[in-house]
Order: sequence, then C-alpha cells, then structure tokens
Amino acid sequence: MPNDWLSNTEELWLAREVAKFTKLSERTVFTLTQDGVIPCIRLGRSVRYRPAAVLEALQKLERGAAE
Repeated sequence: MPNDWLSNTEELWLAREVAKFTKLSERTVFTLTQDGVIPCIRLGRSVRYRPAAVLEALQKLERGAAE
C-alpha cells in the first residue's frame, strides 16, 4: 500500500477549532451540528469536523442568505 495516501488527508478539527475559525461559541457549533447545519464525523462519543465540510456548510448558509 502506498504511503502517499496520508498526504491526501486533512486534519480533523475539534468543536473548539471550528468555534475559533467561525468566531462562534462551542455551544453554537454543537447546536448547529445537532441541527445538521455543520456536518461532523462521530467517533464513539467524540465529534470531529472536516475543515472543507465546515467551509462548504458556511458557503451554503451564505448562498441561502443571499437568496
């Protein structure tokens, strides 16, 4: 198996990192996650976020607000 598959992966964010990036509270990030606005990856009780998915969710919100 080639080792370059790791170079194509992105680091997963914690809710704290999403909150810092979006300038929202962690509680708001969790609420938006529960409401399905921000997609997440659940690993047992842990919740992680793909940065690209967070950006895409924000872009969808932005487009929705513009309509």
